[in-house]
Amino acid sequence: MGVLDLKLVDDFGAIDADADELLRDCFQDHEAYSRARENKSFLVLGRKGSGKTAIYKRFLTEKAYDRFAYGHSFDDYPWHHHDLQAQTGVPEERRYIHSWKYLILMSLSKIVLNQDQSQPWSEEAFEALVPLEDFVVDSYGSRDPDVRQLFSPDKELKFKSTLRLPVLHVTGERIRVRELPQHVQEVNRVIQDHILRALNPNHYYYVCFDQLDLGFTTTQPEYAQRLVGLILAARDLFVAAKSQGKKLNVVVFLRDDIYQDLQFEDKNKVTENYTSRVQWRDYGEGLTLRQLMESRFAAVLGAGGRGVPWADVFDEEREMPSRQSKYKHICDRTFLRPRDVIKFCNEILKVYRQQGSSSGGRFDNSCVHLARDAYSDYLLSELDDEIAKHVPGYKDYLEVLKSVGTERFSMNDFVVKWRARYSDDVRDPMNALERLFEFSVVGYLKPGGRGGGSEYVWRYQDPRARFDSTAETFRVHPGFKEALDLSRASS
Repeated sequence: MGVLDLKLVDDFGAIDADADELLRDCFQDHEAYSRARENKSFLVLGRKGSGKTAIYKRFLTEKAYDRFAYGHSFDDYPWHHHDLQAQTGVPEERRYIHSWKYLILMSLSKIVLNQDQSQPWSEEAFEALVPLEDFVVDSYGSRDPDVRQLFSPDKELKFKSTLRLPVLHVTGERIRVRELPQHVQEVNRVIQDHILRALNPNHYYYVCFDQLDLGFTTTQPEYAQRLVGLILAARDLFVAAKSQGKKLNVVVFLRDDIYQDLQFEDKNKVTENYTSRVQWRDYGEGLTLRQLMESRFAAVLGAGGRGVPWADVFDEEREMPSRQSKYKHICDRTFLRPRDVIKFCNEILKVYRQQGSSSGGRFDNSCVHLARDAYSDYLLSELDDEIAKHVPGYKDYLEVLKSVGTERFSMNDFVVKWRARYSDDVRDPMNALERLFEFSVVGYLKPGGRGGGSEYVWRYQDPRARFDSTAETFRVHPGFKEALDLSRASS
């Protein structure tokens, strides 16, 4: 191959999907994306930074005559209007189901009335679309209403004889939006019937919800109730559409740490039957972080359609001092997320551009080593975004790890340092370790059984893993070593 000039490269992309200019060209067809696209699941879970927003953006930008998508992003959504739609006198987890259904159905009406050029695809679709259009135009003044105004309290929903509720105890066949919770089940039932009859069975329709973690707080039960309502509304419409042979998916993107905290009836059924996880691997089948970066290497190095193998960018002939390949060394310091490996490679690139390399234009051991401090600080900042609202006292837990001082430690080491630092604190050091495990700050050593040797258990590698209170040996995630100033010595 020709010489690759890495000093001409600014970066390998951004860690935020909204700012990543390479996202579209370097998108990887993850299994979670494929399953949602083919209507095999509707709930997409993943850690912060695992690529959920990348999949969301792919749905919205993928153009085809038979595929349509409408997306909801909640950075500017009028929650105060939505909250007024909560039903009273029903179980808490069901307070918002019907307001979400109404929002989803109105989003679908925007698609079938404005985007789907096959409409009306049949006589039945025509009979469903005419009254639906009358309702939308009469109620909102346009066949393409602003979804941010759907729940404005002063809006009036207007029903004509063509789209009339079987039981309507409202003068003049009008319902003010502020009164919608009293009638919303019947309203949704009628609109849903018209929407599902109008959908073309040969086309795919998606309504997607992202950025649901914005404003997340564990102190407001209404937040959890809203999320549960959305999940149940998405499931109901997903199942209803399938039963009528229509290809509709209400795709919900949610951080798995938030999903773990939600409690609702049938949660296990949703998890087992309708959920996909955005997970990446370092090696093996499926998408790997190596593939992700090789596509980015090709994009920024102008390879002209050729792939750029990892070994053309990293000098893998010389192992790291730990006798690891550079690829393995980097992956071990990530949570196996795209944003982590992109960030690490960007920091390595910065070092390379400042001091060069002794490996013929490739990244050498020194570049990787010198990039670790900046990367470790980044990973600790990322942890703060993810854990702070779940575990307000987590910084105290990190101070104990700093006091322990080593990557590997025993349960007793942690307890001794905890009691020395917080002798009058009623908090349980075992609980602290468990919470750190839940967010993969630490893993525990699982003794080998019949199948072989011992191994560390990490939550980021297996979301189903549970804390073992009998474990004796623990390890801090290697990515935090520099930020917490830990040594490699073990107890």
